[in-house]
Amino acid sequence: MRVEKVKKIFQKFDKNKDGGLNTKEMSSLVISVNPRVQFSDEQITAILEEVFRTYHEFIDVNKGLSFEGLLRTYDDGAGDVDRDFDALELKLDVQDLSGTGQASSSSSLVNEDCVTVAEQPKKYKWGVSPDQEVVFGSTRKIVEELEILIKRLKGKQLKDGRLKVKGDDFDTFSEPGWSSEFRPSTEFSDIGVVWDESGKDYSGFMKKLVVLRGRAEDAKSEDEMFDGHMAIGRVLYEHHLFKDALVSFKRSCELQLENFRPHFRAGNCLYILGKCGEGKEEFLLALEAAQSGGNHSSYLLPQIHVNLGISLEGEGMALSACEHYREAVALCPTHFRAMKLLGSALFGVGEYKAAEKALEEAIFLKSDYADAHCDLGSTLHAIGEDERAIQELQKAIDLKPGHIDALYNLGGLYMDMGRYQRASEMYTRVLAVLPNHWRAQLNKAVALLGANEVKEAEKALKEAFKMTNRVELHDAIAHMKQMQKKPAKGKDFVVVEPSNFKRGNEETTSREDLANALEIRAFQRLTRLGFCHVDFLMKEISEMKVPVSYARTVGLEKYVRESALEAILRNLLHFLKPETFQGAVKAINKRILSVLNSWESSKVDLGMLCALLAPICSGPPEQRKRTVFDALLWRYVGEGSSVVKKVDAMRYIELLRAVYLPSQSTNRMSEFYGEVDVSTVSFSKFLEMFDNPDCGFGIMDTLVNLENGDRIRYCNFSCSVCHYPITGSCFKETKSHFNLCSKCYSEGKVPSAIKLVEYSFKEYGNEAEAIKDKCTILNLHSRSCSQGVS
Repeated sequence: MRVEKVKKIFQKFDKNKDGGLNTKEMSSLVISVNPRVQFSDEQITAILEEVFRTYHEFIDVNKGLSFEGLLRTYDDGAGDVDRDFDALELKLDVQDLSGTGQASSSSSLVNEDCVTVAEQPKKYKWGVSPDQEVVFGSTRKIVEELEILIKRLKGKQLKDGRLKVKGDDFDTFSEPGWSSEFRPSTEFSDIGVVWDESGKDYSGFMKKLVVLRGRAEDAKSEDEMFDGHMAIGRVLYEHHLFKDALVSFKRSCELQLENFRPHFRAGNCLYILGKCGEGKEEFLLALEAAQSGGNHSSYLLPQIHVNLGISLEGEGMALSACEHYREAVALCPTHFRAMKLLGSALFGVGEYKAAEKALEEAIFLKSDYADAHCDLGSTLHAIGEDERAIQELQKAIDLKPGHIDALYNLGGLYMDMGRYQRASEMYTRVLAVLPNHWRAQLNKAVALLGANEVKEAEKALKEAFKMTNRVELHDAIAHMKQMQKKPAKGKDFVVVEPSNFKRGNEETTSREDLANALEIRAFQRLTRLGFCHVDFLMKEISEMKVPVSYARTVGLEKYVRESALEAILRNLLHFLKPETFQGAVKAINKRILSVLNSWESSKVDLGMLCALLAPICSGPPEQRKRTVFDALLWRYVGEGSSVVKKVDAMRYIELLRAVYLPSQSTNRMSEFYGEVDVSTVSFSKFLEMFDNPDCGFGIMDTLVNLENGDRIRYCNFSCSVCHYPITGSCFKETKSHFNLCSKCYSEGKVPSAIKLVEYSFKEYGNEAEAIKDKCTILNLHSRSCSQGVS
């Protein structure tokens, strides 16, 4: 029947009846069987070139691809016969079916089916691609018995109510690019199934499964053993018995180490079981085997790259995942999932323009792709095109009404636009689908507060606090109660000109320096580099083998690809969860790599990057500076040098200020240190350059003070502007004696009720000093009262 279907498809497009499909006829076939895809001329040309190159032995120069060639493309998994046959609205009649044996004699594969079992093992088609074949008759019997056992187990657990079916997990969240090779394709393909493994029925099933595995193990040949274990694994996988399927695929790997199929299947199981790292290793083995396996394995290469990318993203390695998604797209330009995943990963690392282009291409290939519309909407919002972003997010919701990601992101977009009521509605819809989504509950509270629905906001905030006992929510609730007692009417602060903002003494940090230091500190928190000691940073790069290449300027230096850099960062920040690590890489990419690789190179100057990271790592300030100097020395090929080139030291300072002090960056170091020359700089001279407050990084002392003090909580002191309890440094105005937190001080805010010609502030770096000063003020006040002084 399958051969006859291919024959019908061939006859439909062989317009000139010459027994071959030429370029025009093949183009018509590709377009017709993909009615929802709008191919460009370049894409059609690429597809046909790949087909004619791969199946050149079936090509007649004058006629084109033969029937046997078309049949082989389907055998190799290039298409789905049943899907294409239905899409073309073709039908088989009785005559076609009765003549199947004779008609199929032209196919070498079907000729093998006509051989008796004694001469050759009979092949049973499992699916449409070679890795889904059951080759041996003994394997078919094992499969049939296993299907019966699973059916009985399912019936018992359904009857007892112990077979759990999860909700719309795959429908509500953005899919991670599952393909039919990755996600189970049974009647439960769109929902999750959880088996009860505690009962006697499951134990009995496992005992019988062991017997079936024993039969596979007792096969006459290694090939038959391999066939049996692979078939058992596939049946178990299809029925969501992933742990048991993994056992079979692992055994298949042992039997045929160089076969890519069992490694691929094992990787799928491991990923679904939450073991992304182990799954990644299996996919790497599958990729290596497939790349050396010739044309017969090329059909699965794009999907191996896709699934490997998904596993890498599961570990937070989005930059590395991008490389594999690009490979998948290069191998299969119509792979819309690979294109979508590429766009999503690029968005995850902050490459918004490239992400927009990839996601638009994914939607071009599949217009009803809800997840692509969702991520495109988020990308457009990130680049400031809010109206288009709303349209894309709404399309995702229209295509999939319960799409949590689209609803949540649209709520955030409305929040940013100040449309608080609409934002609250979106978060309410998220909570209707997923009641325990604490972030949606928290954002709903913020939206309600923005809409002046204070009581409802407080109620929502308390619900969020119940879901996650975070101290920030506790402080927010306390602050809300305080503000309810004394509601503010309008804006109760003014912003003072910098010239009217004076320092009470030399120890007080200037307003501008504090603003810059706070921004650097926020970046330090976001990347979590404050938890990474500089010793570990230098040890990590010095122990790895870095390829040497010619630098952009002069000489040989050490450069690495972004994916290799990401692996180094993962080792440095090994304590982070995958999603937190991905956020850290995104911040580093946007703030540091965008400056370091301003000429859009895919390689990174590793020594220079480490020198840029060292100032915000943990450790004594002098040790951080020494690590910066050592990193600059490490860049040079060869050992023994104790000085760096002056041009490199100057370039480093320029990059350092461009990254952390962009508003003060001049990129004109020659004004301070003379024209660029080939002289060298010792460590002591480098320290002078680094600590220079005008053209160096003199702000580092302020940053260190923030690190040491921003965890101090002044319970009895609150900011006179924002009314929150003060953490970190406390700034007290010397005349009116009101307090400001670091943020309000850096922004130049003072209470509108207190009007002075100029404001003078004294900084308190610890609570003891603040309390002592407060006691002094109270004593002066009590003396004044006793003397009748108002």
